[in-house]
Amino acid sequence: MNSPPEPASAILDDFDSRPGSATSLIRTVLGAYVRDLGGWVAIADFVGLMQAVGLPSESTRIAVTRLKKKGVLRARVCDGRNGYEVTEQAEAMFSRGDPRIFGFRQMAEGDPWRLISFTIPETQRAARHQLRRRLGWIGCGTVSPGLWIAPEYLAEEVGDIVDALGLSAYVTTFVSTSMFVPDSKADAAARWWDLDGIAARHRDFLTHHRAALSTTEQVSPREAFVRFVPLLDEWRIIPYIDPGLPAEMLPDDWPGSDSVRLFASARDRYLTGSREWVRSIQSRLPA
Repeated sequence: MNSPPEPASAILDDFDSRPGSATSLIRTVLGAYVRDLGGWVAIADFVGLMQAVGLPSESTRIAVTRLKKKGVLRARVCDGRNGYEVTEQAEAMFSRGDPRIFGFRQMAEGDPWRLISFTIPETQRAARHQLRRRLGWIGCGTVSPGLWIAPEYLAEEVGDIVDALGLSAYVTTFVSTSMFVPDSKADAAARWWDLDGIAARHRDFLTHHRAALSTTEQVSPREAFVRFVPLLDEWRIIPYIDPGLPAEMLPDDWPGSDSVRLFASARDRYLTGSREWVRSIQSRLPA
């Protein structure tokens, strides 16, 4: 018998999906569209949705099988039709991600920080590794191996990770409104975060999708879906790895602002129409 997924797997394994892969595209469609349908979709309809963004039916079925094992989806029959349902566990993940993905958070100068201090025994080495990995994936910076830093608005997510890993006894957090470093805050940020890697993600996003918004042509609801899904799929990782640092801590040529504006423009232009199309074709797509 297969063991049930770990309590945090649907929350945390989302970052393991490579943008553009079958699993990643499916997660994107689940989060932005299937939940809009009430969290359930017929198998034939879902296969058709994924075909619209270039995913063959066999690839969809294989990826769905993986997601069912991770606890993101489960099978459910509704009105005599076989379908997939987003689990409560995955719904919690998607709900937490919505504000971050669709409304990028940005610190202002003087906003508070959350410091995360931990000393975890060697017997819990695997959990310690997972804690560091997952703190990094939600945008926390590394001051030292046992001291991490994040904008205060990430505090709840930090707490969820610590609780899910069973490490509450080893972690202490503090709120700080002051920072004193031996050089500049920008230098400190470059040490604590992989700013080069984050900037590269922003620049790639701009390169891949700027042309799609360069015209003012009206597109059909179906075309809005076809354009927006891959754009959202690439974007949704960025607001996790980019904590939204204040301008004083970022390089002068930081591409994040342009990237945020491009996504906001695409969201406003495509999301409503694409959701209307998905609702309109539900139960009418070929297998």
